[in-house]
Amino acid sequence: MAKDDTVRHLRIGIARPLDAVYAFVSNPMNLPRWAKGLGGSVVRDGEQWLVQTPQGPARLRFAPPNPFGVLDHSVSPAPGIEVYVPLRVIAHGTASEVVFTLFRQPGMTDAQFAQDAAMVEQDLAALKALLEA
Repeated sequence: MAKDDTVRHLRIGIARPLDAVYAFVSNPMNLPRWAKGLGGSVVRDGEQWLVQTPQGPARLRFAPPNPFGVLDHSVSPAPGIEVYVPLRVIAHGTASEVVFTLFRQPGMTDAQFAQDAAMVEQDLAALKALLEA
């Protein structure tokens, strides 16, 4: 089978129950505490959220609250551009698995894709440290 270098599933185990992890991650106001790539400020703007990223402002739109651990969202860094981000919290006994699917964006080099993956892994590690503290 050929290697697929257009998508990576990044995961981390967190020693907290699904409902606790989902409640924290589903609150966009918590993003600055663990998702450094999304910047330091989050403001509600109607049905969306406006975040200040290192690359400038971006709009976020999240999946509606649900009992399945689905935290999918889209990031719009500029008008007409929307990046779909699948994110799940999955129960694993009394703990949870957080799975982030990273898609390579058009024109992205291998090095840029690897850098994106490394940033997501840092965010997931920060989430784990924060929730297990």
